[in-house]
Amino acid sequence: MAEQRSFQDKQYAFAAHIRDPEHRPAPEGIEDRRMAIYRTLFFNNLRNLLAKNFPVLRKLHSDEHWDCFIRQFMQIHHSKTPYFLELPKEFLTFLRNEYEQQDDDYPFLLELAHYEYIELALSISTESDVLDNIDPDGDLLTNIPVRSALAWVYAYQYPVHRISKEFQPTEPAEQPVYLAVFRQSDDKVGFLELNSVSASLLNAIAENDSGRSGEEMLREIAATINYKNVDALVQHGEATLNEMRDLGILTGTRST
Repeated sequence: MAEQRSFQDKQYAFAAHIRDPEHRPAPEGIEDRRMAIYRTLFFNNLRNLLAKNFPVLRKLHSDEHWDCFIRQFMQIHHSKTPYFLELPKEFLTFLRNEYEQQDDDYPFLLELAHYEYIELALSISTESDVLDNIDPDGDLLTNIPVRSALAWVYAYQYPVHRISKEFQPTEPAEQPVYLAVFRQSDDKVGFLELNSVSASLLNAIAENDSGRSGEEMLREIAATINYKNVDALVQHGEATLNEMRDLGILTGTRST
């Protein structure tokens, strides 16, 4: 039992040293040259994995700054998942809950990280659409539009889909930035920028327990925002609904 405990202690010491080599000593009796191999292997694997999942975030930061993110993630955050595909979610959790933002951090840091994570989250989602009683070519105004389970809507303060080395906003946008992220039948992930009306329409479709038609929901939105030319809004709304169906954001319609 004592031998087993001693082995476990060495395992914990080994893991602690890999996570934080500057402050946690390596287990006794292991040559530093060998430990250096593990230190480099673990760090570089995590560094490169997260760089692939957060490509814009990575490009915006110097090697030194990115390495600081990774080292703090290893030091502070205790991931409970054994799956590599879930590590980006753990990194996002770290940025949200444990990382202390610095004065020189981008103000859009968290939103950009979330936006980049969503593409992975949707690509590996196990959700699927139930297509029973769905007419893929049904009239979207007279019938009930059906939103895909693989179409998610988010509102951001910053235009995260446009951020790059050349475009780095320092202030939030005047209006919320609405984005729909969706997975198509070929498993490709796409993004569609929405306005406040189309975002409200997609949310209304998702929450349409009473079975309202597309036109009924559009007219309700027009009344809510006091839009004077209701027929024009319905006409534009129909075009938007058709675009969403073409993209796979809507799977079709159900009968009213």
